[in-house]
Amino acid sequence: MICPKCEYEYIEGITECPDCHVALVTAEEFEGNLVHNSDWVVIYTTFDQVEAEMIKSNLEGGDIETTILSQKDSSLHLITDSGNIKLLVKKKDADDALMIIKDINSTTDDEE
Repeated sequence: MICPKCEYEYIEGITECPDCHVALVTAEEFEGNLVHNSDWVVIYTTFDQVEAEMIKSNLEGGDIETTILSQKDSSLHLITDSGNIKLLVKKKDADDALMIIKDINSTTDDEE
């Protein structure tokens, strides 16, 4: 059994991921629903890990699945600028994510 969110494997008999609180799926189901790099787009780039985490939290609060990639992540080859932290969302959520980020940035600009 595999958690479709964090991809952690569990022994038979466990039905829910204790960390993500989502139902586990079989290995066959998991492999049939794998997300590919081509499903994601870079939506925001920063050098500040705290800013990246804050934006990720806001996007996920809007039900937009978000992934953060930094230079430390070597499993995906999407990083071209050394040191950049990139936020990725699924292509279908890109427009909504951009509106949320624009709103965050305009609120931050108004406070300064």
